Amino acid sequence: MVKPTKAMKAMLAKAPGSTPMPLQQAMELLKQFSGRKFDQTVEIHMKLGIDPSQADQLVRGSVVLPHGIGKIQRVVVFAKGDLAKVAEEAGADFVGSDDLSKKIKDGFLDFDVCIATPDMMGMVGPLGKVLGPRGLMPSPRAGTVTTDVARVVKEYKAGKVEFRNDKGANIHAVVGKISFDATKLIENTTSFISYVQSLKPNTVKGLYIRSIAICATMSPSIRVTA
Repeated sequence: MVKPTKAMKAMLAKAPGSTPMPLQQAMELLKQFSGRKFDQTVEIHMKLGIDPSQADQLVRGSVVLPHGIGKIQRVVVFAKGDLAKVAEEAGADFVGSDDLSKKIKDGFLDFDVCIATPDMMGMVGPLGKVLGPRGLMPSPRAGTVTTDVARVVKEYKAGKVEFRNDKGANIHAVVGKISFDATKLIENTTSFISYVQSLKPNTVKGLYIRSIAICATMSPSIRVTA
């Protein structure tokens, strides 16, 4: 078992353990864990009261956070004709069809978001084994299969966050950088939580959001009151 470093021990001494804290206090404490040589990513992790084996209880979506995530996302778009031109003008990093498909088959995965127009899904479908496990497969539910490519490209460039529950009924997402001031991180986090709350499946009974925790790339997690 790897022993905690001196820095981690110092942070753990400040952390409240399993006791949840109000979001504002938790974020202010997290900001005290910022003594690293790089700008750490701030993450949120939520445990949901859903049954991931039931198709009607899956929770998946995307949301534009008020202050972005502090990262310029690399976006590729499967499109052709006028929509390809629109995607390029909106700021997509790579736009194509057969050429993009071949590029991905040859190992190109240096991007964060993959968008496709509906007529391109026949070409994108066979790439599912590559894109799916990495969370990059375009999906109508996530809004990444669309003819409104300009809007979607701009949203992801502005800091749109895509998420889906895992097999353990957990959701993980980025809500900013540790260099953000606490107010911006709180507003991003609150927006994310509110959006997840709005996605509660009708078939879920009992407690929907069971626990929430925030952390930075190299910090202990801090539980937050739901």
